[in-house]
Amino acid sequence: MIQETLKWRSTYKPQEIRWNQVAHEGETGKASRASFHDRQGRVVLIMRPAMQNSTSQEGNIRHLVYLLENAIINLPKGQKQMSWLIDFTGWSMAVNPPMKTTREIIHILQNYYPERLGIAFLYNPPRLFQAVYRAAKYFLDPRTAEKVKFVYPKDKASDELMTTHFDVENLPKEFGGEATLEYDHEDFSRQMYEDDLKTAKYWGLEGKHYPKTNGFSPSDVVPEPAIEIASAAS
Repeated sequence: MIQETLKWRSTYKPQEIRWNQVAHEGETGKASRASFHDRQGRVVLIMRPAMQNSTSQEGNIRHLVYLLENAIINLPKGQKQMSWLIDFTGWSMAVNPPMKTTREIIHILQNYYPERLGIAFLYNPPRLFQAVYRAAKYFLDPRTAEKVKFVYPKDKASDELMTTHFDVENLPKEFGGEATLEYDHEDFSRQMYEDDLKTAKYWGLEGKHYPKTNGFSPSDVVPEPAIEIASAAS
């Protein structure tokens, strides 16, 4: 698995993906890194499938890979996993990615980011999604499948599960908490460009330039804050 991962990283080069190359995929806030951690200190990725804005398989995959790399570079010292919060409010088959894309994403997650996922909460999934998940579960490793939790609003067991893993004052209302979740693409873009500087420093890519496709350029953001990169990365 290590050999295959190194081979994939040498060709796909996930560490070289920059926000200006995938920012258009994130304009609607379909996936982003949360400003809070779970109770175990894990980085949280928030996904809202109903906000899908692209039919590009490669675009969707590169956007997700970028966020995975970004989550890893922001993991606290001693923590190696992340949590996913997936809000299915408003989801329909019309915005569901093709099974080919889903299979590729599962393959990348399981083979090139093993054990990075600590837990994933599928919040308020409609009954129709059950059929989609049954098909996708066929490709999931049993250990990964055990980390996927279905949770529902106004359900005592679901509420207890969520509060076990998250502080209610940090958890967005969409997931049964008290916080307000408002995705601001400009603010998030600035955060990502700051993190791109950190990523480049960690991988020794400070001198490499990337074409600006949309959003802000790296020069638009404030200088990188002083931080010990080795302790911030996993």
